[in-house]
Amino acid sequence: MKFSTMMTVFALALCVAGCKYDKAAKGAGGDDAALGQDISSGSDISSQEGLISGASEGKFEDLYTRCTDVDFAPVYFGFDSTVVPQGELGKIDAVVQHLNSKSDRVVVVEGNCDERGSNEYNMSLGENRAIILRNYLVQSGIAADRIQTRSYGEEKPAATGNDESAWALNRRGEFAIYQK
Repeated sequence: MKFSTMMTVFALALCVAGCKYDKAAKGAGGDDAALGQDISSGSDISSQEGLISGASEGKFEDLYTRCTDVDFAPVYFGFDSTVVPQGELGKIDAVVQHLNSKSDRVVVVEGNCDERGSNEYNMSLGENRAIILRNYLVQSGIAADRIQTRSYGEEKPAATGNDESAWALNRRGEFAIYQK
C-alpha cells in the first residue's frame, strides 16, 4: 500500500475517533474548514511535556551523544494536519539515507505545533505528526528500535508572532540524531 494512502487512512481513522480540540482557541482563520481534520490520540496527555514513544530502552538523550555533524531541515505541516505535503518527503528521505549509511545512529522525531488550540490538543497533534514521520522512516527500512518520537506541542516554537508566517514555521516535525 502506498505511503500516501496509508496516511490518508490513518488520518480518517483519527477523524472518526473524535477530538478534544478547543475550537474557540483556533482564532478566526477559517483554516479548519478548509482542511477538515480533527485528530486525537485518545489519551489525556495534557500534563505531559515531551511525550515519548518508540524504543523502550530509555530516552536516547540519556543514553547516546547528540550528533552535531548533521542537521536536517524540518518537515512542515498544514494547519491542524498530520498529512505530509508531497514537497516535504525529500526531507524525510535525507534522514533515511543518513541513517542507512550510519548504522550506529538513532533518531528522535519531534512533533511541534503552533500556539492555536489547547495544550492537550497540541500535545496530541504533535505526537501524531511525529508518529506519521516515524512510520515513514520505518516503511523506508529504518528499524523501529532506532526511532523515538516526542511531542512538544506548542512548547518549543521556532518563531514568535501571532500571524500565519510564524505559525507556519511552528507546525513542524524535526529530527534529532544521536550516536550510540
